[in-house]
Amino acid sequence: MLQPVLTPDGLLLTEGERGTVEERRLGELAREGPGALFIGLGTEFLLAELEAPWRWMRGWARPFLTRLCQTRDLALVPLPSEAERQSWLATAPPFAGVEHLSPALLELWWQAMVVQVQQKITAHPGGLEGWLQAANAAWHLVGRVTFHLAENKTDPQRPFAFLATFTEKLNASGQVQHLPLARALQMYAGQKDEAAMQALLEPVRTAATQSALLREWLETRRLFQPLALDPAEAYRWLRDSHVFQESGIVVKLPNWWREGKGTRPAVQVTIDAPQDGHLHAGAMLTFKVDATLQGSPLTEAEWEKLLSSETGLVSLRGQWVEVHGAKLQQVLDHWNRVQNAVGEGLIGFLDGMRLLAKYVPKASAEEAAAAETLHDWSDIVAGKGLAEVLEKMLDPSAVQPPDHFRATLRPYQQKGLAWLHFMTRLGLGACLADDMGLGKTVQVIALLLLRQGQAKEPVLLVVPASLIGNWKAEIAKFAPDLKLLIAHPSALERMDLQRLAHQPAAMLRGYDVMLTTYTFLQRTESWQSHPWSLVILDEAQAIKNPTSGSTQAVKRLQAPARIALTGTPVENRPGDLWSLFDFLNPGLLGPASVFAEVVKQCATGREGYAPLRRVVQPYILRRMKTDKSIINDLPEKIEVKAWCGLTKRQTTIYAKLVDQMAKLMRDATMDPIKRQGLVLSFLIQFKQVCNHPSHWNGDGIWGHEDSGKFARLAEICAQIAERRERALIFTQFQETCDPLARFLAKVFGREGLVLHGGTPVKKRPQIVEAFQQPDGPPFMVISVKAGGTGLTLTAASHVIHFDRWWNPAIENQATDRAFRIGQKKNVLVHKFICQGTIEQRIDALLEKKMALSEALLSQEGSTEVLLTQMSTEELLHLVSLDVNAALVGAAS
Repeated sequence: MLQPVLTPDGLLLTEGERGTVEERRLGELAREGPGALFIGLGTEFLLAELEAPWRWMRGWARPFLTRLCQTRDLALVPLPSEAERQSWLATAPPFAGVEHLSPALLELWWQAMVVQVQQKITAHPGGLEGWLQAANAAWHLVGRVTFHLAENKTDPQRPFAFLATFTEKLNASGQVQHLPLARALQMYAGQKDEAAMQALLEPVRTAATQSALLREWLETRRLFQPLALDPAEAYRWLRDSHVFQESGIVVKLPNWWREGKGTRPAVQVTIDAPQDGHLHAGAMLTFKVDATLQGSPLTEAEWEKLLSSETGLVSLRGQWVEVHGAKLQQVLDHWNRVQNAVGEGLIGFLDGMRLLAKYVPKASAEEAAAAETLHDWSDIVAGKGLAEVLEKMLDPSAVQPPDHFRATLRPYQQKGLAWLHFMTRLGLGACLADDMGLGKTVQVIALLLLRQGQAKEPVLLVVPASLIGNWKAEIAKFAPDLKLLIAHPSALERMDLQRLAHQPAAMLRGYDVMLTTYTFLQRTESWQSHPWSLVILDEAQAIKNPTSGSTQAVKRLQAPARIALTGTPVENRPGDLWSLFDFLNPGLLGPASVFAEVVKQCATGREGYAPLRRVVQPYILRRMKTDKSIINDLPEKIEVKAWCGLTKRQTTIYAKLVDQMAKLMRDATMDPIKRQGLVLSFLIQFKQVCNHPSHWNGDGIWGHEDSGKFARLAEICAQIAERRERALIFTQFQETCDPLARFLAKVFGREGLVLHGGTPVKKRPQIVEAFQQPDGPPFMVISVKAGGTGLTLTAASHVIHFDRWWNPAIENQATDRAFRIGQKKNVLVHKFICQGTIEQRIDALLEKKMALSEALLSQEGSTEVLLTQMSTEELLHLVSLDVNAALVGAAS
């Protein structure tokens, strides 16, 4: 059992076992000091069953906290007199060291409580009131006025009772004690306690400046008496109750009055699926108007009673109901006009979804005011059939990918597949906005296989040029049976591309998917008018600008269903949202001009952006790597390949190097050592060209437009920056570090850090510490040899290998700078590979775990050494350039 111990020099310690949670907590508080202990006893342990010494100490904290609550000012909490302290000492129970108690020690403990509370108030964002509420809600009520309004069923003429009370202190058991407010005037006047009186009544005076009713009661002193109120006066009081609360008065309300309004009758609009049950984006929904109270239909007599009543409270069906006859009639007339306008009680699917979300585009202030009235006195609900569909949009039935799908989906990816399948079957636009690294591509590939052979027309997949290689590789890996046509110069001869532009129907026969870029789609009008079974946009933020040519081309596409893929949190960017949804579900958000006005009104409206979020939410599926629902599905480290193209300048240099190497290598008389040096020299040069022409020729220019890797790096890091995440960028070359850092500073909008072989050893710990700070730089560029081992950089959740060591062991050591003990986030590893070059072929060898790749797992540098031992033909094949593949990132 934990007991207090007082030493001869006044130190308050503890001894004994800490067997319970409470005892362990008391021990912690005692170690923090007497201020923490006494305040903790008076708040955390206010109602706890404690041993006598602890209860006595809690008793010393109670008058301190009581006075603090009465005055709401720490400066007005005076130390009890010496006589009062002596009186309290006389009540002390036996405990070790009790003989060392003194009035002076009680004074020290009191001052420690002042310091402790001052620190708590300063640290809490809500100040004194916030800290009191958090520390113990009971103390928050002490020293405050409470207004009570309750029903009085014994008086039909004045069926409401009002009483103003105050809480002087907590009783012995720690419960709030209410006394009539009139007693406070008598008590504080008798005690001549002006400070407590002023602190108590200040909220009442503040509220009276905004409430005419309270001002009347204060001036006539009715406030200090129990009152019986008629419905009209009670309604005035209820309407002002939010003013009382905002002024600091505690308000006790009838349970039927919530959030500033009472139980209300409503014009209920029920929107339901069509009677034939066949629901799709073009379906007409049923539309029915009823007068209801809490969902139950009202009789004509009841409705007439409500319409004819004055504004206020009406007793109906044994309960009090808030009414406003004129507004009810206005709302009923509105919905009757809507019903007559749509004809036959039917409404379009998207119109119905807007109504259910309470998203009503308003172009003027008058329309906005009318919409507020509709919101307050209407109840728009989904009927049974439509409710089932909406439920499935949130959690659709599971579907399994075909047997020939060569991947295993994680549980959250299976849900994503089911959602995409359900939405596209209904003909609804769907935005898959999963976080970077969660596998949007593999979910879509599974969907493509699932749809294979089910539609007459192929699917159109539109991607940025830099991602063609990624999609091609992923489809080949996971769905080799999928018949894919890449409509791009990197994959099709010019004549075939022209034929595809002029005769798409003939050229597409037999294909499941056509993949092209935004730029080529914009140039080819025949593809814009060709019928597709499904259109999928990757990196769909590319169409955020509604006036751009690529956006307008995309919106001319003909397809019964549409999918947008993006890692950007689109629902948090209202400015970009309209254009995306104008593609996905045209008309859902109304015209662009009206939508712009809606966004402005959301900024100041009562519900903020809630209606806008509600209307788009069913069409967006976004999972984050930090979501508890999926975090257990994820590996702690996710590796993805970032395919990069070469610019025309890179391609030209690379091709010349291949030619030079071929000529030199055909010298049969070359000495083996010279041959090995020559091969190593060219391997380094090929890596340099893949990085940047300036890396190869040393001209110092490093223009970002000259490198496909720089373009891909900008795309990835822009998304990382938008998420406020951080990245480590590894390179094999020290001379690449500074140019990368300068480039990335522009992408992130902030300077980063650099660590390479030239960084002084003494400075390295300072760089690491700076990066690890919560507000540290957004990125660090590191040369692998300098920073590949011995550093802990867990602030980063992304690792980018800008160029490859071709040695998995070395790369993994570098990756582990972020992925190690102390990392609380999943780490996403991006491995840059220039397609059509030696980088792609080495990566393929590593993937296949051929004899070569096994050797690569040994000591550093073994890769290059092993390559020098290849035959000339093998080497030339390895370094050869596939121009079409390499230029994919240069041609749009």
